Amino acid sequence: MTRQGLPKRQRLVGVWLLLSGVSLVGGALFAAWLDSQLALSGVARAALWLGSFSGGITLFLMGLLLERMLFTPLRHLQAQLARWVANPDAPDEHTVEGWLKGLGPDLRRVSHSWRADRSRLATAHAEGARSASRIRQELETLLQVLETPLLLCDRHRRVMLFNQAAKNFFAGNTGLGLGKRLDALLPTATLANAMAQLPDDGSPREMLAPSDQRWLKVVIRRVPGSERETLVTCSDATTTWNNEMGVRAELNHLLPPLRQHSASLSSAADALRQIPPSETSLELRARLEQVVHDESQALNKHVAEIGSLLDDLQYHGERLRPIWSNDFWQSLDERLDPAHRLITPIGVPAWFKGDAPALIELFDSLVDHLRCHLPSSGFEGEITLNPKRAYVDLIWQGSPVPEGELTIWREHPLTTLPLSPSVADILRQHATDIWSVADADKRHARLRLPLPTIAQTQAPRELAPPRPEFHDFGIAQLPAPDEALASRALRCLDIVAFDTETTGLELRRGDTVISLGACRIVNGRLLANDAFDHFVDPKRAIPAASTVIHGITDADVAGAAPLETVLGLFRDYIGEAVLLAHNAAFDMLAISNRGVDFTMPVLDTLLISKALDEALDGHDLDTLAKRYDLHFPPSTRHTALGDARVTAELWLALLPRLEARGIDTLEELLVLQANAFDKEDASAP
Repeated sequence: MTRQGLPKRQRLVGVWLLLSGVSLVGGALFAAWLDSQLALSGVARAALWLGSFSGGITLFLMGLLLERMLFTPLRHLQAQLARWVANPDAPDEHTVEGWLKGLGPDLRRVSHSWRADRSRLATAHAEGARSASRIRQELETLLQVLETPLLLCDRHRRVMLFNQAAKNFFAGNTGLGLGKRLDALLPTATLANAMAQLPDDGSPREMLAPSDQRWLKVVIRRVPGSERETLVTCSDATTTWNNEMGVRAELNHLLPPLRQHSASLSSAADALRQIPPSETSLELRARLEQVVHDESQALNKHVAEIGSLLDDLQYHGERLRPIWSNDFWQSLDERLDPAHRLITPIGVPAWFKGDAPALIELFDSLVDHLRCHLPSSGFEGEITLNPKRAYVDLIWQGSPVPEGELTIWREHPLTTLPLSPSVADILRQHATDIWSVADADKRHARLRLPLPTIAQTQAPRELAPPRPEFHDFGIAQLPAPDEALASRALRCLDIVAFDTETTGLELRRGDTVISLGACRIVNGRLLANDAFDHFVDPKRAIPAASTVIHGITDADVAGAAPLETVLGLFRDYIGEAVLLAHNAAFDMLAISNRGVDFTMPVLDTLLISKALDEALDGHDLDTLAKRYDLHFPPSTRHTALGDARVTAELWLALLPRLEARGIDTLEELLVLQANAFDKEDASAP
């Protein structure tokens, strides 16, 4: 036994064989010397040689007996205890054997009692947990469907909660995530100062903050009765400012010359009327007529410009929102006749822009008003696109609606809408009109409504089920971000587990990264969906031998970003976290000296495992995953993100074993890890 526990099996076997060999060689030399001195023969000579070899043979047999009956069972027992500490519900992988076989019933009793106690404790908490779970599910569902981007920050401006709208609003921004500072998402000192001076009564404060290529309107307010937690809501103010400083500013700019042209035109017209008809006044009349003509042309030009600006203003109107055609047809169908399906969408669905509630009321009024001209059997709905407009067509088998009927309908008030606007008002809001035409087949007719289109082409994403990664109120209990990292408790560390896939193992001879994956651990919890996963263009062919291992081909990385770009994104994703990898020496070598600094502490599950279980063989990722009952989802082994997630789970399994040995802080763990370092570890991934 060593100070740290059982010696490694290789060392033990080596010492045993060495002692046995020395004993046998020494016995042989001693027997040969006595044989030459005494000149024995027969039974006496055989007894001499047998007695001389007996020590070595006995030592060899005792070592073999101890290895099989004691040391091997002890190692199996150590591995099983490590599994139980990491996961009390892990199955029994090894039965107690050898001279420890008598401990089998006691160990099974301890294991069963431990699990029974955990089961009773879980049952005792079930009733309260059920209510808490229901409240949490309702909260998560509410966050999922709420359209306003919303974040909740603790007193240190760390994000404790965000919703799906915020995830979509800040899509592609690596600054959003649980435990990350709001400063990484909205890097403005004004926001930080405003949050520090918020009143405790919940009064809101509004401000503008830049984010990427947008200006955001940010509303912040202190949550009353909380530990100085702040609620943050965001909206895109760019469109509004573009209208205020763009179209509306141009309208204001055009107003003075318009008034000037109008005044000049009125003055010239008055003077023209007052000139008496005589030959002497012909020249003056001609000049005035020229003034009237010039001012009229200028006036017409400015009126056209104003009309164009008003069209743009309507096109970019804040009430006009993107609408997916299939959603629109379904909503209209439910409004016309909830019990029957009257509208069948045809053609390719598309996005267009409009005020959905107003348009639904408009079509409902249209069908009701023109009931005598429209069929009761049903319609087809189709979207036809051109570069600037989307034609929303309601199609039926029959004749077009007379224009006179449409003219009467345009004056019809929509009393179900605020202020009871007329149909013409709604059409004016959308800068459009509606008409009815016959199809080329002469059997069908349609009502056509042109509306603004948008560049988006993909269908709306299905709502994902509520995710626990949307909130973690325990973040508020973590130490302040400016607390010394070395003294930070291991469970309080913000950790990014990462892994790389490369073109080969010889990084110093040209092999390079082709895939980089990472995931985040916050407050002792793996955020499965907070992930970083990027292919990298290696600017060289991927050897077939490497593709066999990780499955990445040249086609997979074609068009991917270069390593320097991906590392920049990865550095932003890490933020203030600590890095974690399995055999970190290899992965750090793969990403170092590429123009991006990774100066944060790096933890290595390979070294940590060796430090905890030096006597056990097998510290590769596959062996440790089996030892701690961790599982690779199908087709994720030897993928960067898949290996990173298992590495994160391995860290969470090792954490209680570190705490059981009094290793509670990052500084203490780095010392333990350094003592287990072996230069050979960096030679393979």
